[in-house]
Amino acid sequence: MYLFHTRGIHEVYQGKQWSCLNICLILCLFPRTCVSNPSKPNFLLILADDLGIGDVGCYGNDTIRTPNIDGLAKDGARLTQHIAAAAVCTPSRAAFLTGRYPIRSGMASATQRQVLFWNGCSGGLPPNETTFARILQQQGYSTALVGKWHMGVNCKSRHDHCHHPLNHGFDYFYGMPFTLLNECQGTDDPELAKSLQATYWLYTQMIILAVLTLLIGKLTNLFSVKWKIIICLATCGLLYFTSWFSSYGFTKYWNCILMRNHGITEQPMNLEKTTSNMLKEAVSFIERNKHRPFLLFVSLLHVHTPLITTEKFQGRSRHGLYGDNVEEMDWMVGRLLDAIDKEGLKNNTFIYFASDHGGSLEAHRGNAQLGGWNGIYKGGKGMGGWEGGIRVPGIVRWPGLLPAGIVINELTSLMDVFPTVVHLAGGVVPQDRVIDGHTLLPLLQGTVQHSGHEFMFHYCGVFLHAVRWHQKDSGTVWKAHYATPVFQPEASGACFGRGICPCFGDGVTHHDPPLLFDLSQDPSEANPLSADTEPLFDTVTRRIGKAVEEHRKTLTPVPQQLSPYNNIWKPWLQPCCGTFPFCWCDEDNNEVHGML
Repeated sequence: MYLFHTRGIHEVYQGKQWSCLNICLILCLFPRTCVSNPSKPNFLLILADDLGIGDVGCYGNDTIRTPNIDGLAKDGARLTQHIAAAAVCTPSRAAFLTGRYPIRSGMASATQRQVLFWNGCSGGLPPNETTFARILQQQGYSTALVGKWHMGVNCKSRHDHCHHPLNHGFDYFYGMPFTLLNECQGTDDPELAKSLQATYWLYTQMIILAVLTLLIGKLTNLFSVKWKIIICLATCGLLYFTSWFSSYGFTKYWNCILMRNHGITEQPMNLEKTTSNMLKEAVSFIERNKHRPFLLFVSLLHVHTPLITTEKFQGRSRHGLYGDNVEEMDWMVGRLLDAIDKEGLKNNTFIYFASDHGGSLEAHRGNAQLGGWNGIYKGGKGMGGWEGGIRVPGIVRWPGLLPAGIVINELTSLMDVFPTVVHLAGGVVPQDRVIDGHTLLPLLQGTVQHSGHEFMFHYCGVFLHAVRWHQKDSGTVWKAHYATPVFQPEASGACFGRGICPCFGDGVTHHDPPLLFDLSQDPSEANPLSADTEPLFDTVTRRIGKAVEEHRKTLTPVPQQLSPYNNIWKPWLQPCCGTFPFCWCDEDNNEVHGML
């Protein structure tokens, strides 16, 4: 849009050239049209999937090549005690977007199913939760999510999209509403079905038995029971049966899909072109929005199993397919940085890179390890308390405004991104709810020595497994474990017998008094302290116990999004691009098939 008409300029100014003074005056009068507004930075947030802290060069790995991520750290800040709010995808990502522990939004599970299991289930990020994307959208930002969502799609009908990214502040979405699974590749090692089939069949049998018992009692007048109860039970039994049936070969069609906004582009998705399509969409968004402030959340599918890796990167690393996938992920990060540089946005773009939680120790195919390395830290994905499940890489870069090459050892969280981004965008964090994150800016700018976190609570589902206390006067970081998973085999450091560690039941050991570690001296959590070996043992455990009591007072009851009912497959909620149940489409080939 022109600020002046050329005729007017000619009449006002007759000289051959403008003086520097006039140019400066124009820039002062109309800064928004001549230079980008520094108070409205762009945001590029990159979140890897299942990446271990030990998989990245700048965190100590000297065999997997990650030059682009390492370059980010060299030009910015590297966070060494960066903590995820959960050790699995769905709750961790909910906390990242909202700045709140997932138990506050109902995104923490009270069952053994710690994440959403279907696109066609009714659970998901509640519409009343406020994401940083929604606040930035209100601040005039163009917002987009490219990649993985895994926080639900629909609530009551196939097209209500109540949990969809576009209902949570994103103007544009391209990616998977679910997550990658082995079933997406059609391997002989089904990931979802293996964990569901036995449970669904057991529940189906139990409910059928209950329905038959009630029905016989009703018809023979042995006892009085309302028909409504029998019908409800029969409906639940039917849902479990259909979920059990669908887990045999249908998972690929129900869960492995790609969407653009509300429309389905591929069902099932074509894995061979997924990486290039994701990258193309992300770069295109940057190019389209280079003249206005934007938020781009790139939620990578790398490095989750089945480790979809293009032929160009296969066999390149020294760590098999997993290492290949990590190196391809780093290449993708490099292409995103190139796009920012190409458009001249480097100095006005806040870039953040992290992983949603630690690497998976149990992921394997035969003798090949398909999961990440969590460095010196014990445990991994699914373990809500041990460091390996929740301590992740965290890197921030903003040239010119944040120092380069710094290392921050203070306690930080993925939840801190919420208030940081909101503050930089000129927004205000919600005042009607508890926000657990603290802005990273004072730490990044060096205006404070300590983070805003004194205590951090480590959940496995809704179960509190551990608490961290940063005793700021001494600099000590204490960690108390109230429950730890039972490893299978015992000394393996993982739950190979179960596939993923449970949060409760016979797969967990409770500790009273808690296991106490001094992470400042023992980051590997190898040597638990006791009253005999640590004079402050009782003082520290009492103080942490008091903090737990105070924390629990801030929790309020909310609907459980991962309850058995919300996390079961419902045919009427299943996204479908054809005539249900014959769902098959490929946007690139302009094909939509209703196989009737």
